[in-house]
Amino acid sequence: MLSIHTLTGHSGKVMAAKYVQEPVKVVTGSYDRTLKIWDLHNVACIETKFAGSSCNDLVTTDSLGSTIISGHYDKKIRFWDIRTEKQADDLLMNAKITSLDLSKDGKLLIASLRDDTIQLIDLRKNSIISTFSDEHFKLSCDWARASFSANAQKIACGSTDGLVYLWNLDGYVEATLKGH
Repeated sequence: MLSIHTLTGHSGKVMAAKYVQEPVKVVTGSYDRTLKIWDLHNVACIETKFAGSSCNDLVTTDSLGSTIISGHYDKKIRFWDIRTEKQADDLLMNAKITSLDLSKDGKLLIASLRDDTIQLIDLRKNSIISTFSDEHFKLSCDWARASFSANAQKIACGSTDGLVYLWNLDGYVEATLKGH
């Protein structure tokens, strides 16, 4: 497959890229402690947001990408309103954030943390409403990813023991998948 564009500008490894105003713009998060918004028509960075901490993952809240949510090494989830120059808010977690995933309706966010938990956050209240863990579940690296099922009723995440853990939203492990 041919590369259409190469976007250059980050000074550290890029950990996440998501379309914003699809397919007009892309937002990227990097270990260089910045988020960059790219205009694909002009193949140029149009805005740099200084997060102050390495970004491990990010999501956008709607097709317009009016809010970017980024997860960082400094244990913070940052909320960015792209219509303004300022960071909108942040939420301090118990450990480094390795991944974020947003429910399709945009009301729930999950964050996997290096303390071997996955936090469920209600974005309407900006608060943690549930924690998912298991005595054998361990996140092995800063780029371990958790994700919602299509209907946001289950959460899946891989573990250092080679299993994929599946939780229901009540907090119970429904299954572990073997094979890795």
